[in-house]
Amino acid sequence: MHAFLRAARPLMLLLLAAAHSAHSALPDVDIGARFREADVEGTFVLLDGQSGALRRHAPDRAARRFLPASTYKIPHTLVALETGLAEGKDFGLAWDSVRTPRQPWWPAVWARDHTLESALKHSAIWYYQEVARRVGPARMQSYVDRFGYGNRDLSGGIDRFWLTGGLRISADEQAAFLRRFHAGKLGLSARTTRLAKEMLVLEETPDYRLSGKSGWAGLGEEGQPQLGWLVGYLERKDEVYFFALNLDIKRPRDTGARMAIVKAVLRDFGLIRPYSQPVAAAK
Repeated sequence: MHAFLRAARPLMLLLLAAAHSAHSALPDVDIGARFREADVEGTFVLLDGQSGALRRHAPDRAARRFLPASTYKIPHTLVALETGLAEGKDFGLAWDSVRTPRQPWWPAVWARDHTLESALKHSAIWYYQEVARRVGPARMQSYVDRFGYGNRDLSGGIDRFWLTGGLRISADEQAAFLRRFHAGKLGLSARTTRLAKEMLVLEETPDYRLSGKSGWAGLGEEGQPQLGWLVGYLERKDEVYFFALNLDIKRPRDTGARMAIVKAVLRDFGLIRPYSQPVAAAK
């Protein structure tokens, strides 16, 4: 047996080396060119889920923490499912127009009843605020600590901490969090992780699946700086790549730059085909 193992060892090493080399390293790409084309200031992080290699535009900004805004709906959804507050995707809440009247800046689609799945898709703030109230500060803090999410600061109110409160997270941390989530390393049930993944899909083609969540810090807050997020991951065959983008929103068109830049950068890296069409990101 020992002789067999010694004889087989060179072949095993060769096979391992071949498997390793089959995964191409990320090329050098001028990510900043896409920000310059869109005339916006921001950062982009791409994390290779296989090798752990990172590619960044504006690394100083990638390490700086900002309000997560609606990108927090990813961990928020996980908490709702794992606590049993939401039994599944169809967990519904009725919109109370008296308690939470429609604001002038609301998209029309928010002003109706929602399920967990539709609220995540359309980024309905009122729905997740009610979920947060039902989860409560103590349980929410315990999950944010477990996830190692940003600065873990829930000050500012249980229904506002991710919108105008103390919670902050960087693009680097967003990508790392998504990698742990995707790998099932957040200490959650397999069911919770599976359901969240299903609800986060933005686009699926024969070549890849693109998942993620957008966010808009400062939305509805007159006079406050406006920041746009788009975070997520790209799955293709047995590979996965995690990304996090944030940018300053100074004009209405800048909101659309989030998805446009992400798709363009993924094309530049050769991860999606040139014919792939942009997908409109929710607020």
